[in-house]
Parts: sequence; C-alpha cells; structure tokens
Amino acid sequence: MGFSIPHLLVVLVIVILVFGTKRLKNVGGDLGEAIKSFRKAVQENDTQSAPEQDAHVLEGEVSEKDPSKH
Repeated sequence: MGFSIPHLLVVLVIVILVFGTKRLKNVGGDLGEAIKSFRKAVQENDTQSAPEQDAHVLEGEVSEKDPSKH
C-alpha cells in the first residue's frame, strides 16, 4: 500500500496551507545552504588530511636516509 500521486498532492496542499509558501521557500534555502557548507567542509577535510600523513616526522628530522651519502 504505497502513496500515489493524488495522495502526495493532497499532502503537499495541506503542508502549504499549514506552513505557507514563504516559510517553505526559506526552509528549502536553508537546507540547500547547509548541504553546500557540509560538502565544502568534507572536501576541505579531505585535502587537509593528506599533509597530516607525514605529521609524524618532526621538523629537522630525517625521514629517509640516502644510502649514497654513506
């Protein structure tokens, strides 16, 4: 027993009557901004995690020894 198109249209009309189109537009815009900022934060986190992989090497410490210099 699923929802058909007429059922969804009735629900949409009731939601519009209860909340109004202006409030629904604001909620949609806020939701879009939240998704955009979440995606941006995830992408920034991915780009910052690559340099952190070498974070165990201290400044001035030799991470790889060159055998040709011995």
